[in-house]
Amino acid sequence: MEFTGPALADLPASDREWLIEAVARIIPLLGFPVARAAVDFVHDQRMCALHARHMGLDSTTDVLTFAQNEPGQPVDVDVAVCIDEAARRGQGTAHGTRGELLLYALHGLLHAAGHDDQDDASYRRMHAEEDRILDAAGFGRIFEGGQL
Repeated sequence: MEFTGPALADLPASDREWLIEAVARIIPLLGFPVARAAVDFVHDQRMCALHARHMGLDSTTDVLTFAQNEPGQPVDVDVAVCIDEAARRGQGTAHGTRGELLLYALHGLLHAAGHDDQDDASYRRMHAEEDRILDAAGFGRIFEGGQL
C-alpha cells in the first residue's frame, strides 16, 4: 500500500503512522488479493476537479476509485481520498478524521474488488462488509457510527 499526495503532509505524523498500520491490519481481512494499491490524499479543490473529470459532478466527494484490474483479478487500484471531507465528516465522532480516512481507503479497495453501492441492496452489502472488516481488525463499525 502506497500513500501519496500533497495533502498527506497536512496530516499529523501520528495520523499518517496510524493509517499505515491500520491499513496493514485490514488488508489480510479483505478476502481478496491486493497486487497494488496507491492512496492519493487530496484537498477539496483537487477532489472537485477529479469528480468533475471522471464523474461529471461539480462537487467534492469523499473517495474516488480507479481500478486497473479486471473483475476477479488481484486488486490493482489508485484511490483518491479527500482529507477535507474526512475532517468534516469525522468532526464530533469518536473515530475522527483518521477513522474516516481509513474507511475511505477500505471503501476504495472494496470498489476495486467489485463491490458497488449504487442501489439500496448493494449499498447495504458494501457497508456491512466495511463494518465486518473494521470490526475484525479491532476498529469498530465506523460507517454506522461506531467508535475507533
